[in-house]
Amino acid sequence: FPAPEKGQEFQSLNLNQSVYLHRLGTAQADDRLVFATPDRPKLLHGTEITDDGRWLLIQSVEGTDERYEVSLLDLRDPKAVPRLIVPGFEHSFDLIGNQGDTIFLKTNKGASNYRIVKFDARAKGPVNFIEVVPESKSLLEDASVVGDKLIASYLEDAKSVVRVFGLDGAARGAVQLPGIGYAAGFSGEYGNDETFYSYSSFNSPPALYRYDAATGASTVFKAPKTPFDASQYVVRQVFFPSKDGTKVPMFIAHRKGLDLSKGAPTLLYGYGGFNISLPPAFSTSRLAWMEMGGVYAVANLRGGGEYGKTWHDAGRLLEKQNVFDDFIAAGEFLIREGVTTKDQLAILGGSNGGLLVGAVVN
Repeated sequence: FPAPEKGQEFQSLNLNQSVYLHRLGTAQADDRLVFATPDRPKLLHGTEITDDGRWLLIQSVEGTDERYEVSLLDLRDPKAVPRLIVPGFEHSFDLIGNQGDTIFLKTNKGASNYRIVKFDARAKGPVNFIEVVPESKSLLEDASVVGDKLIASYLEDAKSVVRVFGLDGAARGAVQLPGIGYAAGFSGEYGNDETFYSYSSFNSPPALYRYDAATGASTVFKAPKTPFDASQYVVRQVFFPSKDGTKVPMFIAHRKGLDLSKGAPTLLYGYGGFNISLPPAFSTSRLAWMEMGGVYAVANLRGGGEYGKTWHDAGRLLEKQNVFDDFIAAGEFLIREGVTTKDQLAILGGSNGGLLVGAVVN
């Protein structure tokens, strides 16, 4: 694409619709336009770059769905032009990392719960994607290359499970997390075994851990000082049947040793929409509620993203009633199991969850 005239860089093209190469220490006016689609003005472009600075992945999207066209550019070749490697807007492709010219991607092509594939960036002709880690029953949220391993973060029954694979896809164990919670991070690069991740849960504020991919050891790198003892709080997961028999997961957290012989005041939270998952998360207000003797419960309703596209679709459009049925069933389960009573149960939800609360109250 020809560069715009001087002084017109940010007037002729919207930055969301163009990709520039800026080198640190140079004037912004000297930025080089490397990708734009003026003939398709509705397209927006996002970029990801490999850790060695060699390969630029350009994701083009129309609308809000994660369905991309993907182009690839060799940044070390000043004469290179972006090459379209994924035409059409059918699937999601996200950069994981690279080992030289071998690039690893996370995709939902042929896998609603996502899988890991690789391809040779220098190969001529149509790109041949080779499966490295196949789709599993759990939702693959993220993955990265660390040292000579692939670290894959899954949402398994709405909580984090982190598995380790070789670059050939061979299983190499799992990262041992402190408990039922949510882990994020694990960014890294080929040849460097060190990575970091955060972990949190209803009873644990986010703490930073160092992970050694060579030994599999996790150590606390930095953790907040808290005026409470996390071990004095219980976090457990249950599964309850909804109106149509579907098993729905729910987290229950409260102070250890809480007397439930007559039930306890219980706050039940729900959302159930827009492919958004509700894994365990820390909140000072929730902890204060538990400290006062309350039970905090989170129901992972259909419409969310806990089990991928199928779970999402089961709670949207003409299936929206399932979300309300799931939430009602969660409350009925808590009462039936003696966690709370009809007069001690409160429900909470915001935004889409506000629709949920309004619907089930009425």
